[in-house]
Amino acid sequence: MHAWPMPDVPAVAPQQDQAASLLIHDSSAHRDVDVAAGTSASLYVCGITPYDATHMGHAATYVAFDTLNRWWRVTGRHVAYVQNVTDVDDPLLERAAARGVDWRDLAASQTDLFRTDMEALRVIPPDHYVGAVESIDWLVPVVEQMLEAGIAYRVTGGAGEPDGDVYFDTAAAANDAWRLGSISGYDAATMDAFFAERGGDPGRPGKRHALDPLLWRVARDGEPTWEGGRLGTGRPGWHIECSVIARRFLPAPFTVQGGGSDLIFPHHEFSAGHASALDGAPLAEHFVHTGMVGLDGEKMSKSKGNLVLVSELRAAGEDPANIRTVLLGQHYRDEWFWTDDLLATARERRARWMDRLPLTTAAETADLSARLVSLVGRDLDTPAALDALDLWASTEPSGEPDLTAARELADLIDALLGLVLTR
Repeated sequence: MHAWPMPDVPAVAPQQDQAASLLIHDSSAHRDVDVAAGTSASLYVCGITPYDATHMGHAATYVAFDTLNRWWRVTGRHVAYVQNVTDVDDPLLERAAARGVDWRDLAASQTDLFRTDMEALRVIPPDHYVGAVESIDWLVPVVEQMLEAGIAYRVTGGAGEPDGDVYFDTAAAANDAWRLGSISGYDAATMDAFFAERGGDPGRPGKRHALDPLLWRVARDGEPTWEGGRLGTGRPGWHIECSVIARRFLPAPFTVQGGGSDLIFPHHEFSAGHASALDGAPLAEHFVHTGMVGLDGEKMSKSKGNLVLVSELRAAGEDPANIRTVLLGQHYRDEWFWTDDLLATARERRARWMDRLPLTTAAETADLSARLVSLVGRDLDTPAALDALDLWASTEPSGEPDLTAARELADLIDALLGLVLTR
């Protein structure tokens, strides 16, 4: 599967040396941590299930991790970045059936829409953009190995269900790198509730543990299926795709696993468990999650239908740079609500920055550039970075304008924040 085109990101001199540390909030550690410095970094961000893309919650997540990617690049790191697309799963099949369309056509159209939204928002594309369908040939042998190792098992049918579904044995798979709850830190009651709400089947008869997740769903009438070797014809469960894709393209462990906070459990919990079950290595060094975005006092979600779509704003003539400015103006971990006032404020802010840019001096450029990089390196504090731009824009120049310095500052703002300050 192909990603979207690479934006024209200016090349800037490394703003700090590679020993510069990044502070970020690790959800699994429940605290801010220093990410190890070095010449390289690796990132996996869970992608969309393509049946209604791209709402502002999606956009906030991908812009946040784009900012992380950009900070690493601006400070001289080489970044390996992978993202998946869950292009076969129950919600996609259900939405396609409700609309009376082929699920493959729905997935393709919404994935294309997502690509155009990401391109418009100037998000750097992943090096590998991989669909769940594309990963099936890779994951079938992994599930077969889990069965052989005794960390997966088959469930007998009944009550209209066929024999042979394969489940992950969370108790048997526990090791030094992972055990149930080690990623989320949630108690049993919270895990039970989220598992039932977020695609799990705690009441499935024959499971060894209510929270054991599905690895392979054997064929049912009317559902898409693939050849599964010794697993039988069927299709994969949700969590296994990400662990297999990550292991194929990234180090074990890679630097940061990213996604929305609703993925902490069960998705990231079980992706981490699947990945470490056979090799004993952690999935990722750090787990980083974005807050939920709402509208009119409620969480924005497909099920509620209260979506603000990037594509609709673009179709109405909105400059995507203003949308990106709104997103950068919220801290990535905060829960917040989209409003038209935020968009109006973003337009005004960008106008002030663009008016001030030609008047900047060499000293201002040096000071502001260093401050922006430092602020973003402190848990991706983009709201503080935009406040610094506001302060600069409201201050009278302290010397003669320097057009070279203005170009350098514009390039730094573009490279780091993805914002183009040209009219």
